[in-house]
Amino acid sequence: MNVAVYSGSFNPLHKGHQAIIRFLTEKAGFDQVYLVVTPMSPFKGEDNLKSAFQRYEAALQAVKRHKGMKVKVLDTELRMEPPYYTIRTLDLLREREPENNFTLVIGADNLAAFSGWNSYGRILEEYGVVVFPRKGYHRGWAAARLKKECPGAKIRLMKAPNVVISSSEIREGLARGEDMSKWLM
Repeated sequence: MNVAVYSGSFNPLHKGHQAIIRFLTEKAGFDQVYLVVTPMSPFKGEDNLKSAFQRYEAALQAVKRHKGMKVKVLDTELRMEPPYYTIRTLDLLREREPENNFTLVIGADNLAAFSGWNSYGRILEEYGVVVFPRKGYHRGWAAARLKKECPGAKIRLMKAPNVVISSSEIREGLARGEDMSKWLM
């Protein structure tokens, strides 16, 4: 089975995430999406993040409201000891489910900084990445640079519409007292 591993803080899970999940299973050829709730990104602080288990529970509830989606919410990283490196998560999934092929899902913003990730070469060569557009980020130059550094890199640039909302914009709107419910999954 081809599994897309989509990890993030999902604070909160929103319509943009839902669109990416649907695109992966309906147009990009993935059988399933594993939504991995991360306790904390090594690149981000903990400011304004709900506890990891609260975000995990919220993601479970959001997915339940959208029956028929080929997505499974995982608490894999919540049960791991730090550091929370993506390569450790991918290796653990492959160890548990050797019959599956895992590919990491990232946005163009992450692709631009991917060489700063722990074991990024292994991720690119052993698992590969599918990259979604993000406003303000050009994926082509970043993909070309990474393929030059890692000739065996598997990088798929998804031809999908830009997601027009972010979790941080939703949190900011909520802080201003705005109704952001139309964006929530």
